[in-house]
Amino acid sequence: MTIFTIKKAEIKDVKALTEVGKKAFFVPHKDAIPKKIMDTYIQTNFNEEQLLSEITNPQFQYHLIYHKQSLAGFSKVIFNQKNEHIASNHVTKLERFYLLEDFYGLGLGIELFKFNLELCKKNNQKGIWLYTWIKNYRALSFYKKVGFQKIALYDFPISETETRLNDLLYLKL
Repeated sequence: MTIFTIKKAEIKDVKALTEVGKKAFFVPHKDAIPKKIMDTYIQTNFNEEQLLSEITNPQFQYHLIYHKQSLAGFSKVIFNQKNEHIASNHVTKLERFYLLEDFYGLGLGIELFKFNLELCKKNNQKGIWLYTWIKNYRALSFYKKVGFQKIALYDFPISETETRLNDLLYLKL
């Protein structure tokens, strides 16, 4: 049995969030994104100032999952985040769902996902959507297993000049 806890992110968690975000993003993309672009993307999206502004913004819900006493990953959801490919207005964007490689295979991803699913239901959401890079096979397999379906493609910007093709996945609640 895996020992885990999930808690809402606080200001004191920002530094740890930046480190987990950098590592968790890097692993599936390291062979596909040129180093200079990767470094810029990570520095822009996973710096303490950026994450502090997000976890203090009531629009975003960040939750951390710990295995024993170690931070294993986190999620970020945005309620009522409309998407042009989804008819309902009351849908949640699962914008970040990260687990460090050291914690793969322990069932933590499914526990964090179930937590977010219940959070969405409590907030009267009709579905959850997200973008996943089309070559992030581990993530795509996970999302398919929990019921997401591909509904469109999206060019995800990773720099001012480059995008990476992502699947738009949706789970109706």
